[in-house]
Formats: sequence, structure tokens, C-alpha cells
Amino acid sequence: MNDVDLKTVFAPTGTMRAAINVGNPILAHRNDKGEPGGVSVDMAHALARQLDVSIEFIVFESAGQSVECVSNNEADIGFFAVDPRRAEALHFTEPYVLIEGAYLVRDESFIHTLDEVDQSGIQIAVGKGSAYDLYLTRTLEQATIVRAPTSPAVVDLFLDQDLDVAAGVKQQLQADAKGRPGLRMLPGHFMVIRQAMGLPRSRSAQAASYLSAFVEQQKASGFVADALRRHGIQGARVAPAVSR
Repeated sequence: MNDVDLKTVFAPTGTMRAAINVGNPILAHRNDKGEPGGVSVDMAHALARQLDVSIEFIVFESAGQSVECVSNNEADIGFFAVDPRRAEALHFTEPYVLIEGAYLVRDESFIHTLDEVDQSGIQIAVGKGSAYDLYLTRTLEQATIVRAPTSPAVVDLFLDQDLDVAAGVKQQLQADAKGRPGLRMLPGHFMVIRQAMGLPRSRSAQAASYLSAFVEQQKASGFVADALRRHGIQGARVAPAVSR
């Protein structure tokens, strides 16, 4: 696939449209001017430079909205946790970052281990359409899921509705619980969230291969590790390289 073809695939409108989910502050956020920033934004800029195309950011507050946008070809690339349900509409690369999904409970909760969460009568707050919502929907057998509109709203929902457990990105739960006494994290993690890049499944397999190679290049060059350090991200780690 030549450069002209690549530009047509990744920027069919003349500008590459990148969907950004600021509901996951580990990888994206808004700066003081309301503009998107973070590791995902840095990756999008790097791809645009490599393709020599201009870039436009379409910013969302939740993962579900971002997935829908790219799935519907309203954006050309996005940054998502890999999930088999999402893969029905998206081409995924291998992950560039690994993040842990964890549980938060009240100090007085009888729940002390991950295995004790999935019980009848237990209500778990999650962000609607998030990777851990999709994962827990598939794997929980007895507990009930209660969905917040976005991931940053999970702890508020957990507290306001007196739910039993809050589930989400470990660092985000820790940050949201800070300054709120009487809360504790359960040790360990219930899933490893594999953050990858994606594009609409309607785009060619060659384009998907190009994007996958781009992600591997950014991991191997140290770009992803540098971006994590530059944005002060703790806890997330660069995903291992994939042999091709």
C-alpha cells in the first residue's frame, strides 16, 4: 500500500479524525484550555506525522461513545481496551499499554478478596460500556452490575446508591477515593486491560497491518514509555513487543 493509499484510508476526509476518551484519565485528559492531551493524544499525533496528514480530535467522556464513533466510521482511529465484542466492529492492534482493573469497597465491607465479589445480592458500580463493564458482564455469575454513565462517575454512584463494590481502572479508583475516608482497595486485580489502537472494521486489512506495525514501532522505540513518564502516569506499563 503506497503513501497515497494510506492517506486515503486513514484520512478519507483529508484530515485524520481521532476519537479520544477522556473518561480514562490514565491515557487521556483535557488541559486547562479544554484541549485533549495524554498518551493516546501523543500516539495520534505521531501517526499523523508519519502519514503526513492533519489531525482532528473528537473527544468523548466514555469509552462506549468513542467505540460507537469509530465503529460508525465517524472517526478514523481510536484508542480502546481490546474486547471481543468490540472486535466485531473494529480492527485492533496489539496493546501498547497494560492497565489493571481493580475493586474498591468500604472499610466495613465483609469482602476482602477478589473471589468474594461475585455473590448473590452484591451490587457492583461500573462505567457503562467500559472494558471492565464488558468483561464483568461476561464473567460474573451472581453479582449485579449497576452502570454509571462514565468511568469517572463510578465512585460517586457507588457512594450515592450505597452499592457494595466499585470496579474500574486501579489508579482512577485510588484517585477518586483519595480524601474520602472509609474506603479501601481490594488486593490484586480482576483483569488486565489491554489498551490498543483501533480503526473501523470496514477499513482494509492492509491498513490494520500498518496500524499494528506503527504501534509496535512506538513500543520498541521507547515512545510509549517516554509518553507515560512525560504525563506522570503511575501503574500503567508498556505492553510487551509482539513478534511478527
